[in-house]
Amino acid sequence: MIDQEMKQAVLDGFAKEFGDNEGVKCYFAPGRVNLIGEHTDYNGGHVFPCALTIGTYAAARKRDDRVMRFVSLNFDGSRRETSLDDLVPNDPKAGWTNYPKGVVWAFEKRGMKLETGFDMVIIGNIPNGSGLSSSASLEVLTGFALRDMYGFDVPNQELALIGQDAENNFNGCNCGIMDQFASAMGKKDNAIFLDTADLSFEYAPIHLDGMKIVVTNTNKKHKLTDSQYNARRSACEHALSQMQTVCDIKGLGDLSIEEFEAHKDVITDDDERVKARHAVYENQRTLDAVAALKAGDLEKFGQLMNASHVSLRDDYDVTGIELDTLAETAWKVDGVIGSRMTGGGFGGCTVSIVKDDAIENFKEQVGKAYKDKIGYDCTFYIVSIGDGPRVIE
Repeated sequence: MIDQEMKQAVLDGFAKEFGDNEGVKCYFAPGRVNLIGEHTDYNGGHVFPCALTIGTYAAARKRDDRVMRFVSLNFDGSRRETSLDDLVPNDPKAGWTNYPKGVVWAFEKRGMKLETGFDMVIIGNIPNGSGLSSSASLEVLTGFALRDMYGFDVPNQELALIGQDAENNFNGCNCGIMDQFASAMGKKDNAIFLDTADLSFEYAPIHLDGMKIVVTNTNKKHKLTDSQYNARRSACEHALSQMQTVCDIKGLGDLSIEEFEAHKDVITDDDERVKARHAVYENQRTLDAVAALKAGDLEKFGQLMNASHVSLRDDYDVTGIELDTLAETAWKVDGVIGSRMTGGGFGGCTVSIVKDDAIENFKEQVGKAYKDKIGYDCTFYIVSIGDGPRVIE
């Protein structure tokens, strides 16, 4: 039902902006939530995200000239016009349209050149700035629409790499592959156990009988490009280069905990050593968490979620008072299996697994503690795991 409501909204918006919606097609790409494995994707480690049933919708139609026109219904009909001849990386005048423009740029880098432009109207139901990958969703959505409209032969996994290329090299954020991969490769009721070192993956069914995944938004927006995200990546890369003088590894994710502890003193900077410790231990937590899930041990899975947050707070230093208040309050609520920050940090959301009969108490206790300490409300979303990108018929 939501699909049809959102489809009608973008079709109506398209007709209002561009006169009619004849020949227009509608598309969807999901947001994602990461259950465990944070800041491991650019360290060659494992992640465990799932696509959501919320995401970004678009209505699009090819043009017969080289103009591209973009409208966002989430930003009061914000309209930007550009051209295939004006693909300037990280153009401050382009605003949010740098994301779809970056995808066009990445397609052209790969020899998939557009001869004509297109009009696109988008609307999303991912809270903006929540850390649920609205930017990756928009990138995958754009790639999927381009493939469909222009007949390019490019699989979904390549759409994820194209989106990451656009984010890294057109928009200036050195993110890993997880967000785009989760959006492009999502499967209903499954999380994706992904080895970011070689992109091998398996789907892992998520059976939460009598429980729900609850995402809690701090309502403090994060912006990775302007945050300390890139600095942490640089710290890990430098730590890796020092580790490589004594270990034959390609990424920190190649190290076992025992290997790291045996050789950690080769990392000369104290802060970089601690950041590397998070990457190594978080990778092992992710492996252990997936094994626990397969064994039906959700209690162990929840404990590992909690430990992940502690590491992100104490070692990686990406949580902050807002995320810490949410997670630490959740840990005290009966019926909460596990709770941790999800996404890049610096604001955004926590993800919690909560028993059905505890959800209202969870909302009440966490909501009150957050309002009392932070001074404004958090927002709760009970989310479902959905499929990857698709045409909305």
